[in-house]
Amino acid sequence: MSGKPKLMSQVKQILRLHQQGKGIKTIAKALSLSKNTVKGYVRKADASNLPIETLLALEDPVLEGKLWPGNPAYKDERYEQLKPHLAYYCKELGKVGVTRLLLWEEYKTGNPYPYSYAQFCYHMLQHRRSGKPSMVLDHKAGDKLYVDYAGKLLSYIDRQTGEEIKVQVFVACLPYSDYCFAMAVPSQKLEDFIYALDCCLKNLGGVPLTLVPDNLKSAVTKANPYEPDINQALEDFANHYGTSVTPARPRKPQDKSLVENQVKLIYNRVYAKLRKLTFFDLPSLNQAIAQKVREHNQTRMQQKDYCREEKFLADEKHTLQPLPGESFEIKYYKEHKVAKNNHIQLGMDKHYYSVPFTYIGMKVKVIYTRSLVKIYHKANLIATHPRSYRKGKYTTRKEHLCSHHQYYKERSPTYYLQRGYNHSETLYQYMEALFKQDKYPEQLYKSCDGILNLARKTNLEPFTKACEMAMEHQNYSYKFLKQVLENRMTEYPDEPVVKSRPSHGNIRGASSYK
Repeated sequence: MSGKPKLMSQVKQILRLHQQGKGIKTIAKALSLSKNTVKGYVRKADASNLPIETLLALEDPVLEGKLWPGNPAYKDERYEQLKPHLAYYCKELGKVGVTRLLLWEEYKTGNPYPYSYAQFCYHMLQHRRSGKPSMVLDHKAGDKLYVDYAGKLLSYIDRQTGEEIKVQVFVACLPYSDYCFAMAVPSQKLEDFIYALDCCLKNLGGVPLTLVPDNLKSAVTKANPYEPDINQALEDFANHYGTSVTPARPRKPQDKSLVENQVKLIYNRVYAKLRKLTFFDLPSLNQAIAQKVREHNQTRMQQKDYCREEKFLADEKHTLQPLPGESFEIKYYKEHKVAKNNHIQLGMDKHYYSVPFTYIGMKVKVIYTRSLVKIYHKANLIATHPRSYRKGKYTTRKEHLCSHHQYYKERSPTYYLQRGYNHSETLYQYMEALFKQDKYPEQLYKSCDGILNLARKTNLEPFTKACEMAMEHQNYSYKFLKQVLENRMTEYPDEPVVKSRPSHGNIRGASSYK
């Protein structure tokens, strides 16, 4: 009788043969059981004080309850003494510094026949379990998509630096078919989360009725068991795809048990099988992950005659809502005050975008995506720019500037060369040499403005001579020209250069080489 209880169908066979008058030895031999096992069940049947016909007519669970009424430990007098205090001990266990060992020591004080520490812990565990019954959920096809991140990271090697780059692994599953999706992303940040979710829906070829994320910061801004605050970008994503978001309740592991089970399977069927391989970029790592996940979905499930992929394709994929025509781009929302230079700074990129100068000093709303920046004032769209990631640079539309600033916007080397040519050939040559210097063109624009201002204020002849002197000395700057003109250096006649041989005793004459 020791060990695991027998199936009730087998027990009924024992009772039926006993009813027919067969002996213990005969029954044991006929059913390939030990004599002690047969004797034990016959004794239990006799102890029930019920006729054999009544026991045979009972349903299996009812019969099992008659023969196995429960754990004998629960009939122990010690248990009856402990039982009223279990709720108190379980509550105390949640307090800071309170341990099971401490509670056990308190329990056995003054108790002449206490449970051992192991038994005490066992009864506490059973009490906690009995207070938290779980419900088996009947999932509908195409209803939910559970999403989460695996706790353990994967990595690849940067080919240029040799650095190991750690990456997060996004995991999702459809509870009806248990169909799984996984991919690696750089982080758990919002952009990467949305990107992975977008890739997941495209892989599924459709959209479930609701998304069930864990309480990730990228998904939920404020956790609440009843009304969590969902990240606006995720709400935008859901609206774009025609679905809803129902986050898992905090501290309710049963809400996400399916995806967590998938994570365990991913460890076994993806992580373990890739552990000896080295990858040198994220795409190649994701390619390998996708292959192993495909094999996982095509593996026969335990106690089932089909695999996850077969179940998904046959019963669930057609229930998903169709994908929208366009991919989703995350929308970010900011408010800015237009600066005096009629630009706003997008702080994330530290890049500046222009708005019409009439909005200087006003507050505007900015909505931007990965590729586009839109600026609104009181529900009116006043500017649209392609998004730039160049830090400290400006994206400016000419029509946004006032006339004075438009002049400066038009500046370029070609612009200044044309202005120089209109003045004189010499000034054109001078400016041409100026822009050939190893300097960024915009650094030279102010110098050109100053030089043109000198040209307007100075007669043509002395200015031309000043430019020639500057080119002769290869000094191309506004300060040098101004100094030459202010000191009237162009008015002094050029001194002829006398090229005569110096008189010296050590110098040989031409005759020395004849």
